Parts: sequence; structure tokens; C-alpha cells
Amino acid sequence: MNTWVHRLPIAKRFSLNPDELKNDLVAGVTVSLVAIPQSLAYAQLAGVPAYYGLYAALVPTIIGALFGSSRQLSTGPVAMTSLLTAASVAPLAAHGSEMFYAYVILLALLSGLFQVLFGALRMGVLLNFLSHPVLMGFINAAAIIIGLSQLPTLLGISARQSDHFLLDIWQVLSHIDTMHEISVAFGISAIILLVGFKKLAPKLPGVLITVVLLTWVSYMLDYAGLGGKVVGLVPSGLPSLSMPLLDWHATMALLPAGFVIALISFMEAMSSAKVIAIKTRQPWDENKELIGQGLAKIAAAFSHSMPVSGSFSRSALNLATNAQTPFSSVISAIFVLLTLLFFTSLLYHLPKPVLAAIIMMAVIGLINFKAIFNAWRASRDDGIASMVTFLSTLAFAPNIQNGILTGIILSLAMLLYRMMKPHIAALGKHDDGTLRDAQRHQLPPLHPKLGAIRFDGALRFVNSSYFEDALLKLERENPAVRYILVKCSGVNYLDASGVEMLNNLISRFRNNGITLGFSDLKKQVREVMDRTGLSQGIGHENIFSSDHEAFEQLYLRGEIDVRI
Repeated sequence: MNTWVHRLPIAKRFSLNPDELKNDLVAGVTVSLVAIPQSLAYAQLAGVPAYYGLYAALVPTIIGALFGSSRQLSTGPVAMTSLLTAASVAPLAAHGSEMFYAYVILLALLSGLFQVLFGALRMGVLLNFLSHPVLMGFINAAAIIIGLSQLPTLLGISARQSDHFLLDIWQVLSHIDTMHEISVAFGISAIILLVGFKKLAPKLPGVLITVVLLTWVSYMLDYAGLGGKVVGLVPSGLPSLSMPLLDWHATMALLPAGFVIALISFMEAMSSAKVIAIKTRQPWDENKELIGQGLAKIAAAFSHSMPVSGSFSRSALNLATNAQTPFSSVISAIFVLLTLLFFTSLLYHLPKPVLAAIIMMAVIGLINFKAIFNAWRASRDDGIASMVTFLSTLAFAPNIQNGILTGIILSLAMLLYRMMKPHIAALGKHDDGTLRDAQRHQLPPLHPKLGAIRFDGALRFVNSSYFEDALLKLERENPAVRYILVKCSGVNYLDASGVEMLNNLISRFRNNGITLGFSDLKKQVREVMDRTGLSQGIGHENIFSSDHEAFEQLYLRGEIDVRI
């Protein structure tokens, strides 16, 4: 019977070992103590009622655990996805309206369907189009925006919400004299407590203790009666399962945002899963994780909640508390369920400035300007892409999805430009007998009748004309040249456009009394030449296995009068 049970599919995801179950229980309880206050805070960031955050930490967390591939990845509400959600829905409906909430739920459905589709089509590898420099530029800008967006709540100042986020923040700062002192006191106290617990007692659930303590103080002072904003009434019980509101115009308007949220939220989840895989040495499948995260979002839509993602902070906590299987996430969800059933009344007096402080402290760890500087040091193009993404995300705020799209388009455009113009080097003979870049190493020409170049890139339709122009330039600048050797050690691909260009070039050079030869051809490139008949056009006698063989044969054939 025990053997049969272990063969069940569920046994592959959840351990039946008593010791591992104990570890999962401890990890699940620990994560729930962080997940509950964070969920309330991220619901505030997404512009929805607090209980939406608790709903997002219930059913979606279980679905993500069941269908994902990483054992320790914790799914639920996260800061970045919450901000994107609020920014995407704001242009379509008034903040705080029922239509706003309905569109948030619809956005969870759309982004989830995108992810499931990506995973089903095994398109996880396509997420590499979002380069690391672009992602870092976006995350840094988004972290700043998230932190600044909580200033009005922290200061107790009413703020307008327009299409110009930075101007709205400036208006808040210009009216700082109208701040609500008690709200500021709660916010600053929360920050001090959170920092203190992190530095002095990191093993304690500092977020939960801070929330409990300051909620009790709020109740004792009657903070709500003094003009402060509190979470208020949180409905008890389970979320109702219902079909999201399907509106054609809203769906079309939210499709781009759904795509961006699917992309960004999975990048968050993938980053966490990679770290977990490195530390645990457990394999994970990015396409399976796409489907798992997508199903979690769809579950959020049907359980009256908001888009979710893999949480880096809670996943790290899950790992640190020695979680062994996804059962730890189920335990975490069970404690959220208990909160919804029995403890929602205790959340009434929770000050919103405390939630603002929790959000601010959570995103501080996302700010990493060093990554942008490193991108600039590695490549000017990467540095430009990262900086443009950073600045455009700030400029477009609150529509920050436009910032990441700008970065993706720019990075792909620069990639295409680099592919169109790969490095081409005129070659000279180095003292060690090898061919080197003549300009870089200040080498003299090989021979008046011999020219040689190295092409560093795949020879395809986007750069075939660039290759052709380089050889024609070599011909023009060296009237005495009668033989041109192309060193192909850097060419790993040849397409039909490249074959046609080479055929035309060979004919033109032959008419001008010039022979074109090739050395160091890779096997796959030589196979293309053979299949298309290009090898015959070149002449097998002009295809050499090495530079040394090329020089020796050219001397023996009388093409050049000295050995090189």
C-alpha cells in the first residue's frame, strides 16, 4: 500500500516523509506570518481592498504549488505585479470603483492566459528577449516609483492621480505642511521597527510583530477617529468563485498590459526559481513554471482577486526555513484561510501608513544601481538600454509598462544593428605566425597581391551586404590585389542570402581577375556551401582547412611570390 501511494502523481510534488513534513510545516507557518501582512500591503498598492490580497495568498498559492516546477517557490501577491496592475487599470476606470476592481480581476485572467499559452507552446526561452540590463533598469525605476507612491499614505496627505506620476509626487511634497502628524508617526515607527527586527532579530517575524503592535496602538488611540486611515472592515469567510467580467473593449485595452504583466511577473518568478535551483541543486522547468504561474493567475481571477507572481522574499524565507516540498506553500495558504475565517475583525484598526512602510521596506532591496553601472562597463549598448529603460519608466509612470516596452524595443533594435554590422578585421601576419587584426596590432599588409579579412558573425540576410561592401572596399583600396582570403573561424551560420551574395561576388571578382578563397570553415557552413553548389563556384582548391595551408598552397601555385 505504501509503495502504491508513493507512485501517485501527488507524491512527486509532496513528500510523505515525516521529517520533511515537519520542515514544510515550520516553513509554511513562518512564511504565512510574512505573507499575511504583505498581502494586505500589496492589495493597497494594487488599488484594491485589503481582502483581495488575502484572497491572492489563498487559492493562487495552492495552484502555483501544485502545478509549478520549483518546490520552494512561493506564489502570491508581489510589489511589482501589484504596481503594474494599478497602473494598467487606472486609465480605464476610477480608482476605488467597482469597475476598477472588475478590471483588476480581468487583468489577472488575461495575464494568466498569456503565461499558460507561453508555457504550452514551450516559449519560455523567448523570455530571453528581455535582457538583464533592461530588466535591471526597469526594476530600479519601478522600485523607486513603488516607494514614492506610498508617500501620500505615509504622510496622510490626499494625492491626485494623473498621467504624470512624478508631478503628482511633487504636488504631495509641496504640500508637506498639511501632513497628518499621527499618520507620519505610525509610518516612521513601522520603518524603525522593521529595520530593527531585520538587523537585531532577523529570525523573528518582524513584519507580523510590527503589524500586531501598531494595530493595537491604533485601537488604543482610536486612530481612525483622529482622522487616520485604517484597513477597515475585512469580510470574513472564503472568496466566492465566479466568472470574471468579460468586456470586449476592456479586454482589448488590457491585452498589452496583460502581456507585460505576464512577462515581468514571470521574470520575477524565474529569478527566484533560478536562485532556488542553484542552492538546492534541484532541476526546474521554465515552461512548466510558466503554466503553473499562469494557472495561479487564472485561479486568482476566478476567486475574486488580483494578479499574482512568485515572491522573491517569501521564496527566500521558504528556502531559509528548510522547506522541502510545495506542501509548505499549502500550509501557508491554510493559515491565510484561518485568518479569513476567524481573525479578519482584528485587522480593522491596522493603519494604512504601516502598510505603506511595509511596501517601502520591501522594495528597498530591489534597488540596485550597481547593476546598471556594470551593464555600462560591459557594453555601451547594454548601458544605454538600461539607462533608457530606467528613465523612460520614470517618465511614463504611472504607465510603467511603457517603460519596459521601450527598453525591449531599444535592446532588440541595437541587437539587430549589431547583427547588421559585425566586426570585420583586415588581417596581417603576427610574429607568432598567426593572422591578427592588422589595425589593432599595427601589422603591415600581407602581400601586394594578397588581401585577407576575418568576419566575426553569422553570414545572413541582415549583414550580407555589409560583408560584400567590406570586400569591395578592400578591392578598391588595393588595386594590385589578385587574391582575397576570408578567414571564417568566426562564421557559424550561412543562409540563402549569404550564399547568393557570395555567388555574385565570386563572379564579379573573377571578371576583375581576382580569386576569392576561404579558410577555417566550420563544418555546418561548409555543408551549406556543398549543398547549394557554392563550393564548386568557389573552387575546392580555394577552400583551405587553415591559414597556413592557404599561404603554402598560394605560394606553390604562384599566386604570391614569397612564403608568408
